Amino acid sequence: MHAHADSEAPAQDAVDARDPRRAPWRGLPSAIRFLTIVPIPGAAGTELAVAASWFPVVGAAVGAFAGGVRVGAQQLLGRTPATVLAMIALVVVTGALHQDGLADTADGLGARGDRSRRLQVMRDSATGVFGTLALIGWALLLLTTLASLDASHALIALVVACALARWAALVHATVTPPAHTDGLGAALHVGPIALGLATTTSLVLALALCGLTPGAIALVAVLLVVALSTTFARRTLGGRTGDTLGATVAITEIAVCAALLAVWHG
Repeated sequence: MHAHADSEAPAQDAVDARDPRRAPWRGLPSAIRFLTIVPIPGAAGTELAVAASWFPVVGAAVGAFAGGVRVGAQQLLGRTPATVLAMIALVVVTGALHQDGLADTADGLGARGDRSRRLQVMRDSATGVFGTLALIGWALLLLTTLASLDASHALIALVVACALARWAALVHATVTPPAHTDGLGAALHVGPIALGLATTTSLVLALALCGLTPGAIALVAVLLVVALSTTFARRTLGGRTGDTLGATVAITEIAVCAALLAVWHG
């Protein structure tokens, strides 16, 4: 009897690790370790199947941190310097994870040759001209967009944009096959339960914090970015990679902030 129970215990633990309904809190530390540099004990990236459901929550916390920097610094420095500090905080707390993916994806897009050549360029740790231009463009667009918002709207925009950007990566991973058999692109399997929980969280955050119309427009912006990133990944790379996931996050942050700026200043 005891031997039979012990033999079933590892299998039960494996089920719990994969099913967010069985272990709703288990994936949160893993999501924090994977998406940020916050020093939580454990191996980064473990239990990604469960961690995926927490991506928008961790993203919202990252946005709140960056937005808090903007709010706190604006009274002393003004909008633009405070926005620069907020962007630095955003990059630092995430370990530049998504900016690295954006740069590598841009280098792959600019590479001449077939899919294998583009994938080879993307795996090169050096950042090329296209990657550098992509990072400059990301920084300038996010800076000018957020600097055009007052402190409270900038805070809301960052919270919602960072949450929806991590959700966008999950949708991208769901609808795009992996280009490699190894690496993050292949490792991030998003189950229907995790995607459903992440989607619900994202919808509630966007609509509750922004209001019905601005929230809906922000969601449309997310879906447009996902459609573009998925089309690019399929046609030029043969599928998703860790870099295309990161690029999806970075571009979605800009798209959501720009969409909210257009609505609030329209």
